[in-house]
Amino acid sequence: MNKDFLDEIHLILSDRFSLSESVRSNYAKGEDIFDPILSFGVAFPNSTEEVAEIIKLCNKHSIPIVPFGAGTSLEGQVVGNAEGISLSLENLNKILEVNKDDFDCRVEAAVTRIQLNNNLKDQGVFFPIDPGADASIGGMCSTSASGTMAVRYGTMRTNVLGFTIVLPDGQIIKTGGRAKKTSAGYNLTGLFIGSEGTLGVITEIQLKLNPIPESIISGICHFNNVKDAINSVKEIIQYGIPVARIELLNADQMEISINFSKLDGLQIKPTLFFEFHGSENANIESIEVSKEISESNNGFSFKWSKDFEERNRLWKARHDVYWSVKALKPNARVYATDACVPITKLAECIEFAEDEIRNCNLKAPIIGHVGDGNFHVTVLYDQENKDDFRIIREFSDKLVEKALELGGTITGEHGIGLNKKEYLLNEHSSSINLMKLIKKSIDPKNIMNPGKIFDI
Repeated sequence: MNKDFLDEIHLILSDRFSLSESVRSNYAKGEDIFDPILSFGVAFPNSTEEVAEIIKLCNKHSIPIVPFGAGTSLEGQVVGNAEGISLSLENLNKILEVNKDDFDCRVEAAVTRIQLNNNLKDQGVFFPIDPGADASIGGMCSTSASGTMAVRYGTMRTNVLGFTIVLPDGQIIKTGGRAKKTSAGYNLTGLFIGSEGTLGVITEIQLKLNPIPESIISGICHFNNVKDAINSVKEIIQYGIPVARIELLNADQMEISINFSKLDGLQIKPTLFFEFHGSENANIESIEVSKEISESNNGFSFKWSKDFEERNRLWKARHDVYWSVKALKPNARVYATDACVPITKLAECIEFAEDEIRNCNLKAPIIGHVGDGNFHVTVLYDQENKDDFRIIREFSDKLVEKALELGGTITGEHGIGLNKKEYLLNEHSSSINLMKLIKKSIDPKNIMNPGKIFDI
């Protein structure tokens, strides 16, 4: 790192630029399978304007930049760059504006979903995108996250109205606005969602909000096999029941979650978790129809509750799935897959995954946002055992191939990062060159998170 750059960045940030190894190690990776890479330094800007000054300086000296939010990414998006800097956005953590009557708000990039909803709850509105982890809103935009409530409320793509973004030359631009729709020019907001920090740094986000429902009711139902559970999901969706969440935990994951989260009274069977939002009468009607559909597909032990603590206990167990699996071998690494297929093909894809898990002799529980055809296989492995990783990667290759064969995608919500670059070539072979052209046009020096999504 040249001395001129260090002198100039210290003029901008003073002691908010750190060369400390202990600090750098905290910004070297996310919750992914990769070894940490320490960037040369870590910058801690306090505003969009400071982000712009830092990026201008990095552009001038051709210094790579790795944007870093809450560090919850699963595919290597925030792995550091030894020749560059990590740009921590943690100080950009303010909720700037809430327009409850128009159901929108404006937040800085490091605001987390829990922080936001805690702020909103007394105003009768909430932000519905729930990937499980307490991710930053900026990070959720960068990876195009979704999560448990996407079946009703959509993904980040459908809930972002606009951005403030700093481009690779330091220019600050705004995309979109507060209006719920627009046909004014190119959809630049959509371009940056899922770009994983490769096109610029998101510093502010304009978000859609939703009214807090009058009534929330949760339910569970056991099944003897995954196929019956998925058939129930398919019929519930086709019937038009306004389910807010519908999640699947297979038998392996149920066993882990029952032990980890102390879930009394539940069986080690493939299980659907439901949640309904609306008026109490409408929710009770939805519950009854869902129960009828589930039982017609051999579901049993259907239970429901509107008790706040009971609901939270069930959904906390669902959100703790990653940690419940990791707790089995605290020193092991977690390889998380992320296939998404049309809902009519979901049972076939999950059954294929379970067959391959048995063939490979893996301990690999399955969870799924099954209302939108998305599921994850979570595999523990010994990072020192090369054979372990080889077997898991071969399993992942087969699952990706199957998902694409069924008209699906290699990632429903985790993004590409470092881990899925070769898979992206399989899915988008005809358009990858256009993606690279866009990247080169916006970031000709390739300083923004280089090596992520694809190589230039």
